Amino acid sequence: MAGRRSRQSGLRRVLIKARFIKLSGKGNVQAAKHLKYIQRDGAGRGGEPGKLYDALTDEADGAAFNDRCEGDRHQFRFIVSPEDAARLDDLKSFTRNLMTQVEKDLGTKLDWVGVDHHNTGHPHSHIVIRGKDDQGNDLVIARDYISHGVRERAEELVTLELGPETERERRERLKREVTQERFTSIDRRLLQEVTFGVIDMRTDEQDKESRLDKAFKIGRLQKLERMGLAQQISPALWQPSGSMEETLRRMGERGDIIKTLHRAMRGEGIERGARDHSIYDPVVMAGRPLVGRVLDVGFSDEITDRHYLIVDGVDGRSHYIDMGHHDDLSELRRGSIVQITARSAEPRATDRTVAEIAAGNGGIYSPDAHLAQDDKASPAFSQAHVRRLEALRRGANIVARRADGTWEIPDDFLEKAGAFEQSQSKRWPVDVRVESSLAIEKQVGATGSTWLDTQLVGRDKVPIRDLGFGRNVRQALDARRTYLVAEGLAEQRGTWFRFERNLLLTLRRRELQETSARIAGETGLNYRELGDRDHVEGIYRRPVQLASGKFALIEGSREFSLVPWRPVLERNRDKQVYGLVRGQSISWGLTRARGRNI
Repeated sequence: MAGRRSRQSGLRRVLIKARFIKLSGKGNVQAAKHLKYIQRDGAGRGGEPGKLYDALTDEADGAAFNDRCEGDRHQFRFIVSPEDAARLDDLKSFTRNLMTQVEKDLGTKLDWVGVDHHNTGHPHSHIVIRGKDDQGNDLVIARDYISHGVRERAEELVTLELGPETERERRERLKREVTQERFTSIDRRLLQEVTFGVIDMRTDEQDKESRLDKAFKIGRLQKLERMGLAQQISPALWQPSGSMEETLRRMGERGDIIKTLHRAMRGEGIERGARDHSIYDPVVMAGRPLVGRVLDVGFSDEITDRHYLIVDGVDGRSHYIDMGHHDDLSELRRGSIVQITARSAEPRATDRTVAEIAAGNGGIYSPDAHLAQDDKASPAFSQAHVRRLEALRRGANIVARRADGTWEIPDDFLEKAGAFEQSQSKRWPVDVRVESSLAIEKQVGATGSTWLDTQLVGRDKVPIRDLGFGRNVRQALDARRTYLVAEGLAEQRGTWFRFERNLLLTLRRRELQETSARIAGETGLNYRELGDRDHVEGIYRRPVQLASGKFALIEGSREFSLVPWRPVLERNRDKQVYGLVRGQSISWGLTRARGRNI
């Protein structure tokens, strides 16, 4: 396909999103996750999981494709969304025809897989192309072909199947675009006609453009003028704003976000006014945690695996949150209670401690030096600093680890750590902490320690408005008080309640006893309850989700224990682990002999 051609009249429109993805480092792991993401539940036509296919089979082997990609330098990802996709006989056949044409254009067979999505108003196809040609060399695709060539081929194929766009269809499309608050094809044409900062709509005898097309343009300019994005400086002469395109694209994104919010609310049968919706701004919300229940989790950008989260807040408002790139969303179930905090772009407290220790130790940080300089620090506390240094070494090569386990800390360490956090905040703008996996309704009568209990007797209480979900929480708190009174764990005197001392610990222990009795009956093992500074050693079997939190089942030869779970344990399932209990947390190691923290 030689060069870029002008768009032909009558071609049906196809939106193409493309991305060149480098696979260095953990790239293959991320590529495998992307393949899993695009096959997620609900993507199929009837709400079933999306089905992976390729040029020859309707059920492609994703694991085999990932194996073939092992060691590849890069891959290409496309989203192909025909405007008239709903009218195509078979989106899968269309995608295969498109890929056949792309292969002809590039002069090589391609190793690719695709998934069709029908879970939005616009059916579309995800295509992942391996970064190797049929000779085993790195696949190179010209930037212009990625940007325009694939779209032109797709438009030709859709037009071939459905016929050219009729004049009536084109007029109806342009008529809709006149009033849209997003960047449209009319806007693109207007900006192409800017001369010396002005758009001239005066009649030209040699101008072959139809009066109707010019009327659409003038109508659009009048709409842009009302939006403050263009100014009429004389009859038929307009001056567009310099930020017109950027503003319209941002407005289009905001419109899509509002639609996503409304869809999530309707899915839960919730009706709220426009003022009760919010788009979370990490800068505005810095230092102010947002607490609420999860209504929906999805993709804000499917091609880069960027996610959004919709939270029904205890402040009475629903919030759209750009989560960025989060690897594990398994804990974010609908109805679970979460706390959202804006990710700081400043050096962490651990960074400042490391800098302070290194300054007094010749620019070297070590756990021994840390414990010697801070008599309140524990080995687990110093190991948390080591994990942070390891992350800085791997993520940005800021520090150097010596063979003896000590660390070389540069003089500008804090500045570099701050720059690292700033770069990370763009990729992960928020931190998400699951406060409870149980919905509010299930927490009311739960045996264990719930998030509701922390709001009754805990220190980290959050302001709860008597609106929306906040009102639901207040009602649930009243019901939980009544439950605790009935259980003999609280006493009511008029409108005043007195709760049993150490209520949270009592509830947690009660739930662990009930759960351990059930597991003991299933396994025939004895339950060993652990206290502060007790050691635990055994095989990590599985996580156990309780009202009181998530616990790890550690199995010995004759007994088992339930201890606080950490994500790192999943890499060691069915393997020997060793840990030391410290209050309500635990410091993990692989084995007693190796003693390396995980």
